[in-house]
Amino acid sequence: MVARLEKITSGTISIGRRVVNELEPKDRGIAMVFQNYALYPHMTIFNNIAFGLQLAKKKKEFISDRVGRISKALGLDHMLERKPHALSGGQRQRVALGRAIARSPKVFLFDEPLSNLDAKMRVHMRSEISKLHAQLGSTMIYVTHDQVEAMTMGDRICVMRDGNIMQVADPLTLYRQPENLFVAGFIGSPPMNLLKGKVQKRDGATYFVENGEKNALSIPLQGRLGCLANQYIGKEIIFGVRPEHLSDEVKDQSHIPIASSVEVAEPMGSESLVYLKAGTGNLIARIHGEHLFHLGELITVKLNSGKVHLFDPQTEKVIR
Repeated sequence: MVARLEKITSGTISIGRRVVNELEPKDRGIAMVFQNYALYPHMTIFNNIAFGLQLAKKKKEFISDRVGRISKALGLDHMLERKPHALSGGQRQRVALGRAIARSPKVFLFDEPLSNLDAKMRVHMRSEISKLHAQLGSTMIYVTHDQVEAMTMGDRICVMRDGNIMQVADPLTLYRQPENLFVAGFIGSPPMNLLKGKVQKRDGATYFVENGEKNALSIPLQGRLGCLANQYIGKEIIFGVRPEHLSDEVKDQSHIPIASSVEVAEPMGSESLVYLKAGTGNLIARIHGEHLFHLGELITVKLNSGKVHLFDPQTEKVIR
Protein backbone atom coordinates (compact mmCIF):
# COMPACT_ATOMS: atom_id res chain seq x y z
CA MET A 1 0.00 0.00 0.00
CA VAL A 2 1.21 3.51 -0.77
CA ALA A 3 2.90 5.07 2.23
CA ARG A 4 2.43 8.65 1.18
CA LEU A 5 -0.04 10.23 -1.23
CA GLU A 6 0.15 13.87 -2.21
CA LYS A 7 -1.04 15.92 -5.21
CA ILE A 8 -1.73 13.28 -7.83
CA THR A 9 -2.42 15.36 -10.98
CA SER A 10 -5.59 16.97 -9.63
CA GLY A 11 -6.95 16.80 -6.12
CA THR A 12 -4.94 16.17 -2.95
CA ILE A 13 -5.19 13.45 -0.34
CA SER A 14 -4.36 15.10 2.97
CA ILE A 15 -2.80 12.02 4.52
CA GLY A 16 0.62 13.57 4.98
CA ARG A 17 3.18 11.00 6.14
CA ARG A 18 0.70 8.61 7.70
CA VAL A 19 0.55 5.10 6.28
CA VAL A 20 -2.72 4.55 4.43
CA ASN A 21 -3.18 1.18 6.15
CA GLU A 22 -3.49 2.98 9.49
CA LEU A 23 -6.70 4.65 8.33
CA GLU A 24 -10.12 3.08 8.11
CA PRO A 25 -11.27 2.62 4.50
CA LYS A 26 -14.04 5.15 5.01
CA ASP A 27 -11.45 7.79 6.00
CA ARG A 28 -9.05 7.36 3.09
CA GLY A 29 -10.89 9.43 0.49
CA ILE A 30 -10.35 6.68 -2.07
CA ALA A 31 -12.94 4.80 -4.14
CA MET A 32 -12.23 1.58 -6.03
CA VAL A 33 -13.95 0.29 -9.17
CA PHE A 34 -13.15 -3.39 -9.71
CA GLN A 35 -12.82 -5.49 -12.86
CA ASN A 36 -15.58 -7.87 -11.71
CA TYR A 37 -17.88 -5.06 -10.44
CA ALA A 38 -17.91 -6.46 -6.83
CA LEU A 39 -21.58 -5.61 -6.30
CA TYR A 40 -23.60 -7.03 -3.40
CA PRO A 41 -25.89 -9.58 -5.08
CA HIS A 42 -28.54 -9.55 -2.33
CA MET A 43 -28.93 -5.77 -2.39
CA THR A 44 -30.95 -3.60 -4.76
CA ILE A 45 -29.21 -1.12 -7.03
CA PHE A 46 -30.27 1.68 -4.69
CA ASN A 47 -28.64 -0.01 -1.70
CA ASN A 48 -25.50 -0.89 -3.64
CA ILE A 49 -24.98 2.77 -4.54
CA ALA A 50 -26.00 3.98 -1.08
CA PHE A 51 -23.92 1.46 0.88
CA GLY A 52 -20.92 3.74 1.49
CA LEU A 53 -23.16 6.61 2.55
CA GLN A 54 -25.03 4.34 4.94
CA LEU A 55 -21.74 3.23 6.52
CA ALA A 56 -20.83 6.89 6.95
CA LYS A 57 -24.17 7.34 8.79
CA LYS A 58 -25.49 10.02 6.45
CA LYS A 59 -29.12 11.11 6.83
CA LYS A 60 -31.75 9.23 4.85
CA GLU A 61 -32.86 12.37 3.03
CA PHE A 62 -29.28 13.08 1.95
CA ILE A 63 -28.76 9.47 0.81
CA SER A 64 -32.01 9.42 -1.15
CA ASP A 65 -31.19 12.71 -2.90
CA ARG A 66 -27.59 11.72 -3.62
CA VAL A 67 -28.46 8.29 -5.02
CA GLY A 68 -31.30 9.80 -7.07
CA ARG A 69 -29.03 12.34 -8.75
CA ILE A 70 -26.25 9.84 -9.41
CA SER A 71 -28.57 7.15 -10.77
CA LYS A 72 -30.22 9.67 -13.10
CA ALA A 73 -26.84 10.82 -14.41
CA LEU A 74 -25.86 7.19 -15.08
CA GLY A 75 -29.22 6.21 -16.60
CA LEU A 76 -30.06 3.85 -13.73
CA ASP A 77 -32.95 5.76 -12.16
CA HIS A 78 -35.60 3.43 -13.63
CA MET A 79 -34.05 0.25 -12.20
CA LEU A 80 -33.14 1.13 -8.61
CA GLU A 81 -35.28 -1.70 -7.18
CA ARG A 82 -33.63 -4.37 -9.29
CA LYS A 83 -30.78 -6.58 -8.12
CA PRO A 84 -27.46 -7.03 -9.97
CA HIS A 85 -28.39 -10.40 -11.53
CA ALA A 86 -31.12 -8.64 -13.53
CA LEU A 87 -28.69 -6.19 -15.16
CA SER A 88 -26.39 -6.35 -18.18
CA GLY A 89 -22.62 -6.05 -17.84
CA GLY A 90 -22.66 -2.40 -18.82
CA GLN A 91 -25.41 -1.61 -16.32
CA ARG A 92 -23.54 -3.40 -13.52
CA GLN A 93 -20.43 -1.40 -14.30
CA ARG A 94 -22.44 1.81 -14.10
CA VAL A 95 -23.74 0.72 -10.68
CA ALA A 96 -20.13 0.15 -9.57
CA LEU A 97 -19.28 3.64 -10.83
CA GLY A 98 -22.27 5.10 -9.02
CA ARG A 99 -21.22 3.48 -5.76
CA ALA A 100 -17.73 4.95 -6.17
CA ILE A 101 -19.05 8.42 -7.00
CA ALA A 102 -21.57 8.52 -4.14
CA ARG A 103 -19.08 9.49 -1.42
CA SER A 104 -17.26 12.14 -3.49
CA PRO A 105 -13.79 10.59 -3.10
CA LYS A 106 -10.59 12.53 -3.75
CA VAL A 107 -9.12 9.69 -5.82
CA PHE A 108 -10.75 6.98 -7.95
CA LEU A 109 -8.87 3.73 -8.52
CA PHE A 110 -9.99 1.76 -11.60
CA ASP A 111 -8.76 -1.82 -11.98
CA GLU A 112 -9.43 -2.75 -15.64
CA PRO A 113 -13.14 -1.90 -15.20
CA LEU A 114 -14.11 -2.47 -18.85
CA SER A 115 -12.33 -5.75 -19.61
CA ASN A 116 -15.46 -7.87 -19.07
CA LEU A 117 -17.60 -5.83 -21.49
CA ASP A 118 -18.13 -6.41 -25.20
CA ALA A 119 -16.42 -4.11 -27.73
CA LYS A 120 -19.41 -1.80 -28.31
CA MET A 121 -20.09 -1.39 -24.60
CA ARG A 122 -16.40 -0.68 -23.91
CA VAL A 123 -16.49 2.24 -26.36
CA HIS A 124 -19.65 3.59 -24.71
CA MET A 125 -18.29 3.23 -21.17
CA ARG A 126 -15.00 4.90 -22.13
CA SER A 127 -16.91 8.02 -23.09
CA GLU A 128 -19.08 7.80 -19.95
CA ILE A 129 -16.03 7.63 -17.65
CA SER A 130 -14.35 10.48 -19.53
CA LYS A 131 -17.47 12.65 -19.13
CA LEU A 132 -17.63 11.80 -15.42
CA HIS A 133 -14.00 12.79 -15.00
CA ALA A 134 -14.69 16.15 -16.62
CA GLN A 135 -17.77 16.72 -14.42
CA LEU A 136 -16.26 15.61 -11.11
CA GLY A 137 -12.75 17.03 -11.51
CA SER A 138 -11.38 14.26 -9.28
CA THR A 139 -8.16 12.37 -9.83
CA MET A 140 -8.68 9.00 -11.55
CA ILE A 141 -5.93 6.39 -11.61
CA TYR A 142 -6.84 3.86 -14.26
CA VAL A 143 -5.04 0.51 -14.73
CA THR A 144 -5.49 -1.17 -18.11
CA HIS A 145 -3.74 -3.48 -20.57
CA ASP A 146 -5.71 -1.90 -23.42
CA GLN A 147 -3.62 0.85 -25.01
CA VAL A 148 -6.72 2.26 -26.76
CA GLU A 149 -8.32 2.91 -23.36
CA ALA A 150 -5.12 4.54 -22.13
CA MET A 151 -4.71 6.75 -25.21
CA THR A 152 -8.33 7.88 -25.39
CA MET A 153 -8.95 8.43 -21.68
CA GLY A 154 -5.62 9.35 -20.12
CA ASP A 155 -4.32 12.87 -19.52
CA ARG A 156 -1.01 11.36 -18.47
CA ILE A 157 0.04 7.75 -19.03
CA CYS A 158 2.58 5.66 -17.16
CA VAL A 159 3.73 2.69 -19.29
CA MET A 160 5.06 -0.16 -17.14
CA ARG A 161 6.90 -3.38 -17.92
CA ASP A 162 7.64 -6.05 -15.31
CA GLY A 163 7.00 -3.52 -12.56
CA ASN A 164 9.38 -0.93 -14.04
CA ILE A 165 8.32 2.44 -15.43
CA MET A 166 9.21 2.69 -19.12
CA GLN A 167 7.90 6.21 -19.80
CA VAL A 168 5.50 8.75 -18.33
CA ALA A 169 3.97 11.34 -20.65
CA ASP A 170 0.76 12.56 -22.25
CA PRO A 171 -0.72 10.27 -24.95
CA LEU A 172 0.59 12.14 -28.01
CA THR A 173 4.12 12.42 -26.60
CA LEU A 174 4.16 8.66 -26.00
CA TYR A 175 3.02 8.12 -29.56
CA ARG A 176 5.29 10.63 -31.29
CA GLN A 177 8.38 10.40 -29.07
CA PRO A 178 8.72 6.90 -27.56
CA GLU A 179 11.74 6.65 -25.25
CA ASN A 180 12.42 2.97 -25.90
CA LEU A 181 11.54 -0.10 -27.93
CA PHE A 182 8.87 -1.32 -25.52
CA VAL A 183 6.85 1.91 -25.68
CA ALA A 184 7.35 2.14 -29.46
CA GLY A 185 6.01 -1.38 -29.97
CA PHE A 186 3.23 -1.15 -27.38
CA ILE A 187 1.67 2.21 -28.22
CA GLY A 188 -0.07 2.31 -31.58
CA SER A 189 -2.34 -0.12 -33.41
CA PRO A 190 -1.01 -1.71 -35.54
CA PRO A 191 2.34 -1.40 -33.74
CA MET A 192 5.40 0.37 -35.10
CA ASN A 193 7.40 -1.48 -37.77
CA LEU A 194 10.77 -2.41 -36.21
CA LEU A 195 13.56 -3.61 -38.51
CA LYS A 196 16.93 -4.95 -37.36
CA GLY A 197 20.05 -4.12 -39.34
CA LYS A 198 23.32 -2.20 -39.48
CA VAL A 199 24.45 1.30 -40.37
CA GLN A 200 26.74 1.41 -43.39
CA LYS A 201 28.62 4.15 -45.21
CA ARG A 202 28.47 4.08 -49.02
CA ASP A 203 29.90 6.74 -51.33
CA GLY A 204 29.83 9.28 -48.53
CA ALA A 205 26.17 8.59 -47.69
CA THR A 206 24.77 6.81 -44.63
CA TYR A 207 22.39 3.85 -45.01
CA PHE A 208 20.38 1.51 -42.82
CA VAL A 209 20.85 -1.99 -44.23
CA GLU A 210 18.47 -4.69 -43.03
CA ASN A 211 19.93 -7.98 -41.80
CA GLY A 212 19.99 -10.65 -44.52
CA GLU A 213 22.25 -11.62 -47.41
CA LYS A 214 19.89 -11.35 -50.37
CA ASN A 215 17.41 -8.58 -51.19
CA ALA A 216 18.14 -6.83 -47.89
CA LEU A 217 16.32 -3.53 -47.54
CA SER A 218 18.64 -0.52 -47.85
CA ILE A 219 17.29 2.84 -46.70
CA PRO A 220 19.25 6.12 -46.93
CA LEU A 221 19.52 8.06 -43.67
CA GLN A 222 19.60 11.75 -44.46
CA GLY A 223 19.76 14.96 -42.45
CA ARG A 224 19.06 14.47 -38.75
CA LEU A 225 18.84 10.68 -39.10
CA GLY A 226 22.21 10.54 -40.82
CA CYS A 227 23.84 12.56 -38.04
CA LEU A 228 22.34 10.28 -35.38
CA ALA A 229 23.35 7.10 -37.22
CA ASN A 230 26.96 8.16 -37.87
CA GLN A 231 27.95 7.09 -34.37
CA TYR A 232 26.73 3.56 -35.22
CA ILE A 233 28.67 2.97 -38.46
CA GLY A 234 29.19 -0.81 -38.79
CA LYS A 235 27.06 -1.47 -35.69
CA GLU A 236 23.65 -3.02 -35.12
CA ILE A 237 20.68 -0.67 -34.98
CA ILE A 238 16.87 -0.92 -34.97
CA PHE A 239 14.91 1.13 -37.49
CA GLY A 240 11.33 2.08 -36.57
CA VAL A 241 8.50 3.60 -38.59
CA ARG A 242 4.75 3.62 -37.93
CA PRO A 243 2.32 2.07 -40.46
CA GLU A 244 0.66 5.43 -41.21
CA HIS A 245 4.02 6.84 -42.32
CA LEU A 246 4.12 4.42 -45.24
CA SER A 247 2.02 5.66 -48.16
CA ASP A 248 1.31 4.59 -51.74
CA GLU A 249 0.98 8.24 -52.84
CA VAL A 250 3.73 10.32 -54.49
CA LYS A 251 5.17 12.64 -51.85
CA ASP A 252 8.18 14.98 -51.66
CA GLN A 253 11.87 14.07 -51.59
CA SER A 254 11.77 13.22 -47.87
CA HIS A 255 9.65 10.18 -48.77
CA ILE A 256 11.78 7.16 -49.69
CA PRO A 257 10.34 4.61 -52.19
CA ILE A 258 10.36 0.97 -51.07
CA ALA A 259 9.45 -1.84 -53.46
CA SER A 260 7.22 -4.45 -51.83
CA SER A 261 4.55 -7.08 -52.45
CA VAL A 262 1.20 -7.52 -50.73
CA GLU A 263 0.91 -10.51 -48.40
CA VAL A 264 -2.36 -9.65 -46.64
CA ALA A 265 -4.76 -6.73 -47.06
CA GLU A 266 -7.42 -5.74 -44.54
CA PRO A 267 -9.83 -3.20 -46.10
CA MET A 268 -11.49 -1.07 -43.42
CA GLY A 269 -13.51 1.30 -45.57
CA SER A 270 -11.72 4.65 -45.60
CA GLU A 271 -8.33 2.94 -45.24
CA SER A 272 -6.62 -0.43 -45.54
CA LEU A 273 -4.06 -2.20 -43.39
CA VAL A 274 -1.65 -3.77 -45.86
CA TYR A 275 0.91 -6.37 -44.75
CA LEU A 276 3.88 -6.19 -47.10
CA LYS A 277 6.93 -8.26 -47.93
CA ALA A 278 9.83 -5.83 -48.34
CA GLY A 279 13.46 -6.88 -48.49
CA THR A 280 13.99 -9.82 -46.15
CA GLY A 281 11.34 -8.71 -43.66
CA ASN A 282 7.79 -7.48 -43.35
CA LEU A 283 6.13 -4.10 -43.06
CA ILE A 284 2.61 -3.00 -42.15
CA ALA A 285 1.26 0.05 -43.98
CA ARG A 286 -1.88 2.01 -43.11
CA ILE A 287 -2.96 3.25 -46.52
CA HIS A 288 -5.85 5.71 -46.88
CA GLY A 289 -8.43 5.32 -49.60
CA GLU A 290 -10.68 2.55 -50.90
CA HIS A 291 -8.21 0.80 -53.23
CA LEU A 292 -8.59 -2.99 -53.12
CA PHE A 293 -5.21 -4.68 -52.77
CA HIS A 294 -4.64 -8.26 -53.96
CA LEU A 295 -2.35 -11.01 -52.71
CA GLY A 296 1.03 -10.80 -54.44
CA GLU A 297 0.38 -7.35 -55.91
CA LEU A 298 3.59 -5.34 -56.37
CA ILE A 299 3.43 -1.84 -54.94
CA THR A 300 5.93 0.86 -54.08
CA VAL A 301 5.29 2.49 -50.72
CA LYS A 302 6.81 5.83 -49.76
CA LEU A 303 8.44 5.98 -46.34
CA ASN A 304 8.30 9.33 -44.56
CA SER A 305 11.91 9.69 -43.37
CA GLY A 306 10.95 12.59 -41.10
CA LYS A 307 8.95 10.20 -38.90
CA VAL A 308 11.62 7.50 -38.48
CA HIS A 309 12.92 6.44 -35.03
CA LEU A 310 16.28 4.76 -34.43
CA PHE A 311 16.93 2.54 -31.41
CA ASP A 312 20.03 1.09 -29.78
CA PRO A 313 19.55 -2.72 -29.67
CA GLN A 314 21.65 -3.05 -26.50
CA THR A 315 19.97 -0.43 -24.31
CA GLU A 316 16.66 -0.51 -26.26
CA LYS A 317 16.55 3.29 -25.90
CA VAL A 318 15.82 5.74 -28.69
CA ILE A 319 18.91 7.32 -30.27
CA ARG A 320 19.02 11.11 -29.91
